[in-house]
Amino acid sequence: MPSNDLKLRNEQKKEKSAHNSLFRRPLFVLLPSKPRFLFILMLPFTQLPLFLNVILCQTSFWALFLEQLKNTSALEWTGTVTGFLCVYLAARQHILNWPVSIISVISYLVLFYNYKLYGDAALQLYFLGTAGYGWYYWLKRKEEHKKPIVSLSSREYVLVIAAIAAFSIGLGAFLDNFTDTDVPYIDGTCTAISFVAQFLMTRKILQNWILWIVVDICYVPLYIYKDLALTAVLYTLFLVLAAMGYLDWKKTWKAEAA
Repeated sequence: MPSNDLKLRNEQKKEKSAHNSLFRRPLFVLLPSKPRFLFILMLPFTQLPLFLNVILCQTSFWALFLEQLKNTSALEWTGTVTGFLCVYLAARQHILNWPVSIISVISYLVLFYNYKLYGDAALQLYFLGTAGYGWYYWLKRKEEHKKPIVSLSSREYVLVIAAIAAFSIGLGAFLDNFTDTDVPYIDGTCTAISFVAQFLMTRKILQNWILWIVVDICYVPLYIYKDLALTAVLYTLFLVLAAMGYLDWKKTWKAEAA
């Protein structure tokens, strides 16, 4: 019996070690796409199934997920509800998305710091600044004329890719070496993509929604792993809203360009 117990503990240790290595290493794939679009995708599709398998293929997963929902804090509820509302308003090009986002940002700043998602916590400070800037920028443009939606040029695509890649590697390495987070590179790359996407949104650039789609796909399993079930549900809804936002903005962009 003791030998069986020792064998079981060793197997569990190996499984945990493999699990942690999945979250700690940088995961980059450069995906060629249709003309004029290349982007860095964190958590590539070659490794996403493994990531999901680690989380989902557990007998107790759904019980734990429901338990997480039951134990969701008031802070997470506040961030979730206002977060959903601000993305919906942004997709509708409504200026109130910015003040509503400020409430969500402050809620998640505290929440992510408590859960050792330091990259995401720092990102909320950036979101706070861009919310104020975006609110002012949209309001100013509204007074002058309606701010048109624009699309990235070929040169700007390259700059976006380079910015995401550089920021992802740098932030991931920093989190890995100077914090106690167990998801440095995933957190770092999701933060980098979100950072760029938010800036593009403040300038009403169409491709901001493509970046949000990519990062939302990555965030859902990450938040389940970090026991933030309600936030994982929120980001699943964000994924749907981002797709809707892209289609809506693209339709408007084509109409304005005609």
